[in-house]
Amino acid sequence: MNAQFLIWLIAGAAAGGFVSGLAGFGTALFTLVFWLKVMPPQQAVAIVLIMSVTSGLQGVYLVRHAIVAERWRLLRFLLPALIGVPIGIALLGYVDARALKLVIGAFMLLYGTFFIARRSLPVFERRTHAADIVVGHLSGILGGAASLSGALPTMWCALRPWTKAEQRAVLQPFSVVVLAVTATILAIKGAYNTETLMPIGIALPITLLSTQLGITVYWRLEDKRFKRLLIGLMFVSGLSIVLGEIVSLGT
Repeated sequence: MNAQFLIWLIAGAAAGGFVSGLAGFGTALFTLVFWLKVMPPQQAVAIVLIMSVTSGLQGVYLVRHAIVAERWRLLRFLLPALIGVPIGIALLGYVDARALKLVIGAFMLLYGTFFIARRSLPVFERRTHAADIVVGHLSGILGGAASLSGALPTMWCALRPWTKAEQRAVLQPFSVVVLAVTATILAIKGAYNTETLMPIGIALPITLLSTQLGITVYWRLEDKRFKRLLIGLMFVSGLSIVLGEIVSLGT
């Protein structure tokens, strides 16, 4: 474990924890951007799962009352997702670092573009149970393959007339449970050995502290500012990742 490894490890843990505390999702999106520079995808995903679950638990406590109120809505997403997790884990073995970074960058760009265009997109006030189930299942696959379980539900929930607390009451526990199940399956498969446990010991306290900082900012933001900040973070980060990978492909 050299100095370069430690720098990228700490930077990823801090970025992912802060965004998780602020938005209730995004740990993997922001962490893997750093960690894939020094780790193979299988190791990076295994470690980020632990970071995502531990940071997410703090956010779950934050909206615990809203979770109880929206428990049936949450289950529509969660149960189909759990069926998708083993499929995603099976796909993880076929993913390389460059491809995963491009997927992450594309998702960030998609997030940013989606929220910029959101005003012209429809708002679904009626019940959409079938769509909730499909979104949940696909998100379970993404969670197992790359710890990206929050991407699709976030965009889908943004089309509903819910407050940020109502959205978080679905997104935060959904991601925590899906990623905890994924981590458990990987642990059974032997993913957590010395090579993964040592970085976890370093990254975990940094992630937890950064999550608390993100939660502090979350409480200070109004809904509109909260959404604008997410748009900026996602779009700029995604654009830089995709452009960087395109440039590296040409060199």
